[in-house]
Amino acid sequence: MSLSQLFTPIKLGDIELKHRVVMAPLTRSRSAQPGDYPHELNVEYYSQRASAALIISEATQVSPQAKGYAFTPGIHSEQQIAGWKTITDAVHAKGGKIVLQLWHVGRISHSVIQENGELPVAPSAIAAEGQAFTEQGFLDFETPRALETEEIASIVEQFKQGAINAKKAGFDGVEIHAANGYLLDQFLKDGTNQRDDIYGGSIENRARLSLEVTQAVTEVWGAGRVGIRISPTGNFNSMSDSNPQALFNYLVEQLSPMKLAYLHVVENFAGASSEGFDFTQLRSRFAGAYMANGGYSANSAEQAIVEDSADLVSFGSPFIANPDLPERFKQGAELNELDQDTLYGGGAKGYTDYPFLMSVSS
Repeated sequence: MSLSQLFTPIKLGDIELKHRVVMAPLTRSRSAQPGDYPHELNVEYYSQRASAALIISEATQVSPQAKGYAFTPGIHSEQQIAGWKTITDAVHAKGGKIVLQLWHVGRISHSVIQENGELPVAPSAIAAEGQAFTEQGFLDFETPRALETEEIASIVEQFKQGAINAKKAGFDGVEIHAANGYLLDQFLKDGTNQRDDIYGGSIENRARLSLEVTQAVTEVWGAGRVGIRISPTGNFNSMSDSNPQALFNYLVEQLSPMKLAYLHVVENFAGASSEGFDFTQLRSRFAGAYMANGGYSANSAEQAIVEDSADLVSFGSPFIANPDLPERFKQGAELNELDQDTLYGGGAKGYTDYPFLMSVSS
């Protein structure tokens, strides 16, 4: 199958891309310690993948409270900002583009990770199933503390400060993480949001925080350098909603007039069923670029663009094992196999040692 559309240029708001094969955000838990800051190994990893049309960084803590996984990087200290600057410089030196994904995990954390041993925060005091990945190993999730109404402005401020710091670090833009069961997604979905204030109850109220965060972040960057990621049907991290179609149709309708660079939609994640959900309703409601994600191949990505169900496609796992993924797609080359055992934590093994095409053939 010809991939002629996948390799055409596109403009995402104010960000011009050479093609449409995007590197999705990928948590790898390899930041330097103490301090959760990017270092030389991360520079090599990201610069290896600079041939992506756009790199979306791994999810990055906007504050100490936002942290949920051991060894993930932040964007809330000078050391972290400086570390990220070495990465953006390296990616730009190779002609790449990179945006930072702004992340607050909400309840997907543990008191041993939080400052002063405080409980993680959430819209409601409802625990997730499963375990937190901490520096002390895996620990059962605790019941989080429900945020007070007057505290929520501080959450918006954390995202805004993260956006300011991302600008200092030399990124081309930012992506707001409102997907996969983290804090903004927890506010959106009624399985986790049982509040009775202006941030709970109706769809309009549950969408309020995501819209406030988006507005605050666009004030920093301009809407043309801001994207947002959502996962309407995702059940990862014990997520559910009684009417996801109505919820996400409304959210996208409210986002569209903001003229964001793109809407990043997780259409399939970790085997969650999307049956009955019509993603084309989101596509038709959003005026900007629609980035699809979830189980795509080169051919299905090309087909999605040809059929106008997406403008570009992000790839996760394939980019871990194939630093030169766009070139492999172009050549129809075989893909390296992903090593599941080295996804999280560790060093260069399974991180920066996957071979490029040239080193495979030589």
